[in-house]
Amino acid sequence: MISYPSRHCTVELQALPSRIGQVRRIVSAQLRYWHLDPLIDRASLGVTELLSNVHRHAQPDKTCTVEIELLLDRLTVSVRDGDPRMPVVDDAEPLATCGRGLAMVAAMSESWGVRPDGESGKVVWFTLPTSAPVVSAPPLRSRRTVQEKPTRRFAEVGACADGLRPDHAPARSAVAG
Repeated sequence: MISYPSRHCTVELQALPSRIGQVRRIVSAQLRYWHLDPLIDRASLGVTELLSNVHRHAQPDKTCTVEIELLLDRLTVSVRDGDPRMPVVDDAEPLATCGRGLAMVAAMSESWGVRPDGESGKVVWFTLPTSAPVVSAPPLRSRRTVQEKPTRRFAEVGACADGLRPDHAPARSAVAG
């Protein structure tokens, strides 16, 4: 059985506006290091929304922990804080300037959730798939209307005794030496 090690990164911080930008840059750098560049935008957006919720709602303090973990084909991003109140996804009014964060996290992630963490805290998390879904493209139609013979790409090695070119010539390397 082949076992793949997990990759894990943890950052503790005060969920203040200046720190949120720093964590977003840390998450981006870590995903680049893991060669997961296509996930950077969605992971950064999700972690920004979750940290903004901690800044806006968490009581009594804004201390939290951001964890990103890669297991096989799934990236999990979670934010742990010390406020036991569970978040609620509300339908925001059309002109409201807030209240859409968790709905946005739900829309851009594969899955998300919240769970209690001990007696006085919670963890809000979301997952992103690390592999792109396979999309089959329709077959391309050939533009050739007349069958063409392939052109020869390498010089012929020699000529036949009758002066005509041989049908098969040995392949020659395009690399000097």
